[in-house]
Amino acid sequence: MKHGQEQHLVETDQDLAKNLHSFVEDTQAKLETLSKWICDAKTILWFTGAGISTESGTPDFRGPDGIWTREDKKLPPHEMMTPLEEIEPNPAHYAIVQFEKIGKCDFLVSQNCDNLHLKSGFPLEKLAELHGNINRLRCRTCNDRTFPIENFPNKMWGLNERMKRELTDACPICGGPLEDSVIDFGDSMPVHVLDTAFEWAERADLTIVVGSSCQVYPAANIPRANKKRGDRLVIMNIGETGLDDICDLRFSHEKVGKLLPKLLQMVLARLNNPPTEASSC
Repeated sequence: MKHGQEQHLVETDQDLAKNLHSFVEDTQAKLETLSKWICDAKTILWFTGAGISTESGTPDFRGPDGIWTREDKKLPPHEMMTPLEEIEPNPAHYAIVQFEKIGKCDFLVSQNCDNLHLKSGFPLEKLAELHGNINRLRCRTCNDRTFPIENFPNKMWGLNERMKRELTDACPICGGPLEDSVIDFGDSMPVHVLDTAFEWAERADLTIVVGSSCQVYPAANIPRANKKRGDRLVIMNIGETGLDDICDLRFSHEKVGKLLPKLLQMVLARLNNPPTEASSC
């Protein structure tokens, strides 16, 4: 190798190291900013999409190697190595559980049906699952209540309203028919679930999106709602989103399984040692 080529390689390595250092500093600064916003916020809504579960082994949709991205590129779909019901939550799911416990997640809206939020210990009463849940059944008649699938060993429920067969399992509240709660193409989202999500979106002064491309409607209108009042919107997602032009803080390259635990520790540090008025930014 000639001397000039060696020198070029050295300079390239130095540039890469410099860029990496700048990237780490930039991420740290954004996390510091967000930790302050979280501590200052009165009502915080978290909104999650498929991207939060990719580190658990499930594919996302619009990410660089997502389901729809691969389809657009004429590539074959992913092969699921582990059945969906056996996949476990990752550190991002568990971090949101801790944010709820310290009062920094007032409500969680999720586009996912993988059951990982409930599996991680997040409380059902503070969760709106827009697209249903693979582990829960929905009653068609009594306000769309859902029930754990393991409570019905007969396994005789409708897959959806298009499923026509005799059902033996019934809602324990009203006796109405039960069906798979997962929303399929062409199905409408349960009205009360969508209404609850929008109610919280309109109350929140800080909305944090994790792992969603915000391109599926009407769900994408939920994180947009608080911007009408000028409140803060933060997006953590690898790949572009439909709300990049209106968000206040953007994390676009970092894995949320690493980001959220770091953010949690920063928030805990601030809550335990709040900065004085003179030193706060």
